[in-house]
Amino acid sequence: MKTVEVQLANYKSVHFNKHNIKTHFIGIPLIVWAITLLLSLQSITIAIDDNVLTFTPAMVLLSISVVYYFTLHAKLGFGMLIYVLVNIYLASLVSTMEYAFWLAIATFIIGWIIQFIGHIYEKAKPAFLDDIMGLVIGPLFLMAEVYFALGLEKKLHNEITPMAIEKRRLLESTKS
Repeated sequence: MKTVEVQLANYKSVHFNKHNIKTHFIGIPLIVWAITLLLSLQSITIAIDDNVLTFTPAMVLLSISVVYYFTLHAKLGFGMLIYVLVNIYLASLVSTMEYAFWLAIATFIIGWIIQFIGHIYEKAKPAFLDDIMGLVIGPLFLMAEVYFALGLEKKLHNEITPMAIEKRRLLESTKS
């Protein structure tokens, strides 16, 4: 398994442009919420003795994601846990509405359009095109950027930035 430093540096290597990062702070949450909503439209009920447990596929997928984030970095994992719980709650508010499916689809498409606009500013392809894990690391990257902006995790920031710059330099040298 790649370390958090390597994964965040790989992701950051195509996310230096401030406009691109701003679009990601809109696009990624829209995409994550849309997926959460889509996966909240059905529930699974398990009865064990006198106890009934009801959960959604969103809860399962996002729980697995949070466990993965915690294995990468406990402090970022905690931030992601809060983010995931908010997403599940907000999706649950909308999931019973008649138009929930179409709202999720529209939100998903809008989120991706915003993402790709950001990469026009960046003049670099999205990270997930080279490594599918970029789809999982994108939300963690945003959480890391929030931590960095708050002055937290300076050591992590100082580790990933030079790695990302070097990776970007190598990417650009292979283009020419």
